[in-house]
Amino acid sequence: MSGSTLGELFRVTNFGESHGPAIGCVIDGCPPGMLLSEADIQPELDRRRPGTSRHVTQRNEADAVEILSGVYEGRTTGTPICLLIRNTDQRSKDYGNIAQTFRPGHADYTYWHKYGIRDPRGGGRSSARLTAPTVAAGAVARKWLAEQHGVSLRGCMTAIGEIDIPRDDWTQVDQNPFFAATASKTAELEAYMDALRKSGDSVGARLYVEASGVPVGLGEPLYDRLDADIAHAMMGLNAVKGVEVGAGFDSVRQRGSEHGDELTPEGFASNHAGGVLGGISTGQDITVNLAIKPTSSIRTPRRSIDLAGTPATVETFGRHDPCVGIRTTPIAEALLALVLIDHVMRHRAQCGDVHVATPDIARG
Repeated sequence: MSGSTLGELFRVTNFGESHGPAIGCVIDGCPPGMLLSEADIQPELDRRRPGTSRHVTQRNEADAVEILSGVYEGRTTGTPICLLIRNTDQRSKDYGNIAQTFRPGHADYTYWHKYGIRDPRGGGRSSARLTAPTVAAGAVARKWLAEQHGVSLRGCMTAIGEIDIPRDDWTQVDQNPFFAATASKTAELEAYMDALRKSGDSVGARLYVEASGVPVGLGEPLYDRLDADIAHAMMGLNAVKGVEVGAGFDSVRQRGSEHGDELTPEGFASNHAGGVLGGISTGQDITVNLAIKPTSSIRTPRRSIDLAGTPATVETFGRHDPCVGIRTTPIAEALLALVLIDHVMRHRAQCGDVHVATPDIARG
């Protein structure tokens, strides 16, 4: 299966299935000499892992990462780093009733027609379980970016279904199960999700993620634009149906006099561009919004067909997130880190000797 590798110089290849013995990734291109251990990666996996609240799937996975290669005496060697996460709580029997049918909104139908075979256990390769290796690789990337360039990343949920969530206190993101940057909505969201879970239905979400301290000059003209690669990576995340950089679709209602970010000796006056102009980073914060669709695997009976094309009714009884967006924030942060580290390396390879007299106004 192609399409499992992200990046050009910092390349991450994802492998495994939801109910296989293990999942993981191989990172090729990580610079040598960086201190790295499982303890650097595990905290990010713990943020993403299932079973952390009653509002997400209760699959009980420790998501304990193992470094199998690419590290010697605690430092990266410059050779491929293999990260392994063993699956320990599969319940494949939960999917026996859908082995001969297609779940509406899921990848069952398309996988079957593309490959002529599919793994119905937990969604197989199309499962959100495969985002764990992405988070593990992202932890390596963000450690290097922080140490070498002072880049920091953070994200939060800004809507669940029809409920908008303000972004007014970043200290709250790790204090509630929704990654909400506010203390004002927790009770309302708890009640909303409890009712949704009891109904057997699901709902979508909107997320926000940003990177600060990004160097100026990352990205290429035309087809390798930084924002295009960010959108490409984010659309590779399960359930993402929309990506906005900067003002995004709100720019439709803006006038040019408002949208164009004016430059002053003190810096840019605004950041409607989301830190990217002409596909190249400005040094401002990279800002991204994501639209997450409702979970496809739900208990509510839905019309479908079986492998023979005859009518069928599908109910999914496995352990599922009523809103997959709840656990998506650490994944979106990881993907942004992976795109940025790859572009840092590409920029260094081509333009490392470039020097200009104009000051970097985004950094003052």
